[in-house]
Amino acid sequence: MIKSSITRFLVLVFTMTGFLWASAQENDSLKILWIGNSYTYYNNLPALVTQLAGEQGLKLSPVRFLKGGQRLSGHLKNKKLTEALAKGGFDYVVIQEQSTLPAQSTRLVAAETYHYTHILDSLVKKGSPDAHVIIYMTWGHKYTNVHNKKEKDPSYPMDGNYDFFQNRMITSAVEMAYENHAWCAPVGIAWQKVRHKYPYIELYAKDGYHPSLEGSFMAAHCFLSTILQKPYVSSFTAGLPEHIASILRQEAQNAVFGNMQLLGLNP
Repeated sequence: MIKSSITRFLVLVFTMTGFLWASAQENDSLKILWIGNSYTYYNNLPALVTQLAGEQGLKLSPVRFLKGGQRLSGHLKNKKLTEALAKGGFDYVVIQEQSTLPAQSTRLVAAETYHYTHILDSLVKKGSPDAHVIIYMTWGHKYTNVHNKKEKDPSYPMDGNYDFFQNRMITSAVEMAYENHAWCAPVGIAWQKVRHKYPYIELYAKDGYHPSLEGSFMAAHCFLSTILQKPYVSSFTAGLPEHIASILRQEAQNAVFGNMQLLGLNP
């Protein structure tokens, strides 16, 4: 009887200890919410950022609301997302628009992308007043807009080649951040630099618009640099050759630390 009571007591102690440890681990982490689509879930970008952050002693706990091809307007129809935003508790919230919308005409971008970005930003700040919103600046498609026939204005010329497409994306993302007092992770700026400076590094998947592992790896460094806002060293390569990983890491940091004011960061 005594032995049985001791056993139950020890089980209770270990159970409570485990619960407290798990709670401490969760409370010790910074919660980051990812709102986006396949550009975020390809190669598991949230996990790459979490692993890189952990290497720097920063514990991130990611929450994901990701759906292929989803627009911000579509995300706002997701009751689970709006409930999560209302509940709050987030330290960082990443907002990623569908891959071509920010490259459309100013009229369409203002009516859709800017409008729904502002609504999401307002919901974030209502539920998590101290959260940092990070606008995910994405990249132009490899050659031209592969979805052009589906656009509301298919004749709009700014997505007709990569550089026009990319420059339009950069402008839209910076304005999204500026208008909402948010931060901007300049993946598109780093992407453009690497395409021109290191054309042998393939940033795209075979379809010509989704990211390869190299593209996602560089994006992860853009996000971590945006969050840390200071240079860092890293030995994590995600299985890429060291010299390739080094280039991508450096170009990501250059894109962030060379454009702090533009990106709404603390210079």
